[in-house]
Amino acid sequence: MDIAFQTRKIKRIFNSSKALHRTYSPRMAKAIMIRLATLKAAKTLEQVPTTPPDRRHQLQGTRDGQYAVDLVHPYRLIFKPNRDFLPRKDDGGIDAKKVSAITIVEVIDYH
Repeated sequence: MDIAFQTRKIKRIFNSSKALHRTYSPRMAKAIMIRLATLKAAKTLEQVPTTPPDRRHQLQGTRDGQYAVDLVHPYRLIFKPNRDFLPRKDDGGIDAKKVSAITIVEVIDYH
């Protein structure tokens, strides 16, 4: 999957192991690197596991159109499909089979 970043700052941090460790805890940095590897290896969003430890899930409410994967509890890696038009299913959810590019938005505890 193609991965872009919402800001240059996030791109700089996520593309450097040293910057990840400096910005987040070593445990969190390791979780981020593992999730990024999983996302990069997937051809489409559908191939990213919905079961732990990744637990890809679509967000709702003010974060409609975004997804999250678990990191170190309670933190999540937030990303969104990198498309102008979101491919929707009949039930209103995003068609993960048609998403082959994402934009990393942030790491946050949104609870």
